[in-house]
Amino acid sequence: MDDLRRLFLLRDDVVFLNHGSFGACPRPVFDRWQELQRELEAEPVDFLSLRRTLPDRLAAARAGLADFLGADRDEIVFVPNATTGLNTVARSLALDPGDEILSTDHEYGALDRMWRFLCTKQQARYVRRALPMPLDDSDAVVEAIWSGVTDHTRVLFLSQITSASGVILPVEPLIKRARERGILTMIDGAHVPGQLDVDLHALGCDFWAGNCHKWLMAPKGAAALYVRRDLQDLVEPLIVSWGWESGWPGPSPFVDRLEWTGTRDFCAYLAVPAALEFFGEHDWRAVRTRCHDLLLEVRRRILALSGLEPLCAPEPWLAQMAALPLPPGTDGDALHQSLRHDHGIEIPVTTCAGRPWLRVSIQGYNTAADGDRLVEALEEIWP
Repeated sequence: MDDLRRLFLLRDDVVFLNHGSFGACPRPVFDRWQELQRELEAEPVDFLSLRRTLPDRLAAARAGLADFLGADRDEIVFVPNATTGLNTVARSLALDPGDEILSTDHEYGALDRMWRFLCTKQQARYVRRALPMPLDDSDAVVEAIWSGVTDHTRVLFLSQITSASGVILPVEPLIKRARERGILTMIDGAHVPGQLDVDLHALGCDFWAGNCHKWLMAPKGAAALYVRRDLQDLVEPLIVSWGWESGWPGPSPFVDRLEWTGTRDFCAYLAVPAALEFFGEHDWRAVRTRCHDLLLEVRRRILALSGLEPLCAPEPWLAQMAALPLPPGTDGDALHQSLRHDHGIEIPVTTCAGRPWLRVSIQGYNTAADGDRLVEALEEIWP
């Protein structure tokens, strides 16, 4: 993993343990991104025109990504981030007064806000079920969530990997149950591409969005929205532009409406194939196994230092992120500032289920020495 560190542009004076927030782009992928941007600026009309090569280039990029995600090419469209994709779907739903959106208390704050905003406007209810902690029984988690289903439940909204707590939720059985009850399933897969293998057809959800710029290491601003074919007519674009009633129809109205919403820098989308190539060339599935093992070792040492109980068992709950409990009375902001400014460690303090956590992310550029630095800093902060 020492050799992999040289493939990234991260500063040498910072121990970067926060890949989960915005990712980090490898040099070869970053170079391809810049090459595309230079091509764009050299002849903007040639690059951006719907009548020239852009639609075919985007289709080719989507095809490779769809294959990686276990979907068909025209079931996905590029979006800037998972939040945008999920907003696109959520704002397309015609909720009636009294309809319910069922979720958990481990969801991403931006999406909590989205649902509260929409439910307030449409007199619906956003129902957040508390997960039983510690998380050590998948069946218990499934039942805790499913017990919130009522005759008014319209949508089941879940993170496949939670942002604040970093746990892998057992979404598959819940999706199956929801399908049987006629409940729409919307999955926040922001942290999934590159961190977990995913087969969207096998998963069986109705809507899914995942970031390419996090664990797949594409440039910032590249994500995918998946919509099952039989539901694509339901989804409206956030921005109505030339893709609506397109004069140059592409493979489907769904792709046309969501892909072309006006002038933008499409280069991050077109660099996703370079990220997929990097992922394959460097056997990143093996890399992430080493990352998982390093994460568990760092987690073990910090839990021993704090003397606190873990949020979950290691398996099958964790991949490359873990949230670690903080001692009672810890000032999360002060801890974050001390780690960053006094110890040169970039790591977030998150909030989940009403309490603060230290969230550790381990990516291929991290080494055992990075874990040592974090443990030593906490030993100094927590004497």
